[in-house]
Amino acid sequence: MFILMVVVFVLGYLAIALEHPLKVDKAASALLIGSLTWVIYILGSADILNLGFSTAWDDYLNLHPDANTTKGMQDFIAHSEILHHLGEISEILFFLLGAMTIVEIVDQHQGFKLITDRITTTNKVKLLWILSFLTFFMSAALDNLTTTIVLVALLRKLIADKETRWFFASMVVLAANAGGAWSPIGDVTTIMLWIGGQVTAANIIVQVIVPSLVTMIVPVAILSFTMKGDVVRPVLEGDAARDFTTNGERKFILGLGVSALLFVPVFKTVTHLPPYMGMLFGLGVLWVVTEIMHKKKEGDDKRRLSVVGILTKVDVPTVLFFLGILSAVASLQSAGQLAILSEFLDKNLGNIFTINIAIGILSSIVDNVPLVAGAMGMYEVATPETLSMISDPTQLAYIEHFVVDGMFWEFLAFCAGTGGSILIIGSAAGVAAMGMEKIDFIWYMRKISLLALIGYLAGAGTFYVQALIFH
Repeated sequence: MFILMVVVFVLGYLAIALEHPLKVDKAASALLIGSLTWVIYILGSADILNLGFSTAWDDYLNLHPDANTTKGMQDFIAHSEILHHLGEISEILFFLLGAMTIVEIVDQHQGFKLITDRITTTNKVKLLWILSFLTFFMSAALDNLTTTIVLVALLRKLIADKETRWFFASMVVLAANAGGAWSPIGDVTTIMLWIGGQVTAANIIVQVIVPSLVTMIVPVAILSFTMKGDVVRPVLEGDAARDFTTNGERKFILGLGVSALLFVPVFKTVTHLPPYMGMLFGLGVLWVVTEIMHKKKEGDDKRRLSVVGILTKVDVPTVLFFLGILSAVASLQSAGQLAILSEFLDKNLGNIFTINIAIGILSSIVDNVPLVAGAMGMYEVATPETLSMISDPTQLAYIEHFVVDGMFWEFLAFCAGTGGSILIIGSAAGVAAMGMEKIDFIWYMRKISLLALIGYLAGAGTFYVQALIFH
């Protein structure tokens, strides 16, 4: 049963990768593996948990010594683990749902028209550089997921051709993940390390911004030599060509929407509540304001601009895809397969650079959140007291990498944040872009994965050289 969970997970990933040849929507495949892995887990609970790989089960047993029975194991999975992981997954889903709705509200109010009207170039190379830098710095201020949702919505107004738009959306994913890695609020894994006390905000910015910038610039520079021609702007017809909001309304809603998104990290810092609460608060404010704005309008314009009508346009399959894939990964984390993977890396690599590079590459296959969580669980933050007890200089030099703002944690933030770009399903930003634009997994592998890998290794090399010079 333990191995069967992995087999189902791998087969599900293959079905997602082969979505277009199989003609089965990836959300359906994700939901299947998200439920089947938990079904196998609970049916084989006695066999799986008695193997001793689940740290969650060990912790549960310490609190409930009488739970070591078949019913106790089933209660642990059904009433403890599923609810625990569902709470974490729901935070991401509600964040995603809130962000997508805010972006859709701005879009329906023609707010993005103010931006697209200012991007006048149609030259592919110039447009690629503009959008990449815009994405890179936006994702540091917002986060990579929200930025990707905003920029992919923007691309629909700039590029008519589907495959060209796929190319630009993919490069947005690369730039968003790179931009999120160096900011304490830019990526969920960096947030985890910041909140966990492994890194401080100022230090992570200083140490990781240059490698992240290299990771973004190298693929864009390569494409600058191969990309030719101009993009074709979409031709607007019918209602799309009509201005059904005033210029003042467009500016106000764009400003309010962007403010709602930017307010999320401020809300989290002030209240210490999860980011999704700030996102839902922003959505609530925007909803009330638009209801008041349009209360005198009637007919199609009122339906088009009301949030109730806008909600029907939100991409629910993308949300369900997230739910399925994160549920499947959570089951592997709970049962212990990811712990085995972490231990394997530690024993067979044993070097902070190779371990983190491997974690980054693995994060393109497995969600980076449990990988980083596993690394945080495997390695404790070294304190001055810990260091004072070590007399061996070689061991001391190794343990020093694990102090607050140590090289291991900095490099982990970089690798986990940027490595997910190698495959489109390797990051929240990639999954969002894949869902919104229906990007083909195989197409991404053929066209983008090598570029992303080159950028990732170039950034990792930059971090290594930087470490040799400054540490």
